[in-house]
Amino acid sequence: MSVIRTLHQQLINKERSALEIVQSSLERIQVLEPVLRSFLRVTSDHAIDHAKKVDDKIQNGESIGLLAGIPVAVKDNLCTVGIPTTCGSRILADFIPPYESTVTQKLANTGAVLVGKTNMDEFAMGSSTESSAFQVTANPWDITRIPGGSSGGSAAAVAANECVVSLGSDTGGSIRQPAAFCGVVGLKPTYGLVSRFGLVAYASSLDQIGPFGRTVEDAAIMLGAIAGHDPKDSTSLNVPIPDYTNYLIPNLKGIKVGVITETLGEGLDPQVGIAIQNALKQLEILGAQIYDISCPRFRYGVPTYYIIAPSEASANLARYDGVKYGYRNPDAEHLLSMYTQTRATGFGSEVKRRIMLGTYALSAGYYDAYYRKAQQVRTLIKQDFHQSFTQVDVLVCPTTPTTAFRPGEKTDNPLNMYLSDLMTIPVNLAGLPGLSLPCGFDDHGLPIGLQVIANVLREDLIFQVGYAYEQSTQWHGCTPEFT
Repeated sequence: MSVIRTLHQQLINKERSALEIVQSSLERIQVLEPVLRSFLRVTSDHAIDHAKKVDDKIQNGESIGLLAGIPVAVKDNLCTVGIPTTCGSRILADFIPPYESTVTQKLANTGAVLVGKTNMDEFAMGSSTESSAFQVTANPWDITRIPGGSSGGSAAAVAANECVVSLGSDTGGSIRQPAAFCGVVGLKPTYGLVSRFGLVAYASSLDQIGPFGRTVEDAAIMLGAIAGHDPKDSTSLNVPIPDYTNYLIPNLKGIKVGVITETLGEGLDPQVGIAIQNALKQLEILGAQIYDISCPRFRYGVPTYYIIAPSEASANLARYDGVKYGYRNPDAEHLLSMYTQTRATGFGSEVKRRIMLGTYALSAGYYDAYYRKAQQVRTLIKQDFHQSFTQVDVLVCPTTPTTAFRPGEKTDNPLNMYLSDLMTIPVNLAGLPGLSLPCGFDDHGLPIGLQVIANVLREDLIFQVGYAYEQSTQWHGCTPEFT
């Protein structure tokens, strides 16, 4: 049974109160945070107040939904009224949004209890949570390792049981990669299935919000709560939202699973490769038919992404100029110096690197050579996926080429860092849903993730495959010893 369902049952049976559940979460955060550093802000008073409201409903005999009283955390690039939203950046260190993001409002409407805002790479630009302006989060499985990024705080908080579920954002793998590194389930939904209103933009054609949980069912429950059409987001899909838990079937008879052959070659950690092969055998035991599938343009995902995403970031981050909101350099002598000094001192090195990359790619004389060409390759990558789904129901591959690395190991080599998202980036470029779930450990006791990819709006298939695999293995029940 999922963690959410277990706690929900305890609540309606009056075995525990929402206040007790939330206080337990807050106490754990207080104990672990000095070492783990998952949270940028803990919202204790807010959480206790909302937990009491859930308890009042139960006492009055009112029915409550599955998420009522459940401690959740959200990545600090989701706007929350009255609660600072920093995006892990100095330039927004004191920014308090005047409006609520659609997803956090939807969670509040279910009765879910926000316990805090989680640490992240600055403006979601990174794969390790090291580019945060405030702190580096540790991996609960080994505190000398990074938790992944950019949603590293959200993944670590769930893995360490500081909260039950959390939200992150995924532009090139920022949910799935930290989910793999932290041994939890992470879902990037179909582009447009979840509203981006109130998500501070990085690359608008790629960004998508999704859940972290300990189990596939927890992720399915969370997606059902946050998905749906939103007129405030022009890219929001107006499609029916099913009960995703109806697709949690423990067998895969008749399901065709394609293995992306390009992901199993050079650069893959041998121990990750062994875990994936074992997972494929397990899928076969469950009734799936396994096929080798080639996506020849898969390898071009990283260079394509690092033209398109920085180009969109260059435009999106132009608004941080010291005029409207956020940090303003106090030493500026005139308007131009205020712009330049605010951005020079307010942004970190990785953000500045990507802004410059994007500005260059969009500049006169280079637009056709870089940005237009990247968009053409993006179309080819989408076509490869489309062709694959005429042959199989889902695609699988490793979520990441390696397990979690140490802080500082890749910061001096940006290209090496960018390759951490080698397996996840093409999914964003094609707007597809992708799920990472635990499938083993390496010799250092670090988690390994299996990625399941489906066609547009086929989250049902992802959940079916993920759930069947999860329930037939023990990996989801493993927890870090970190206390």
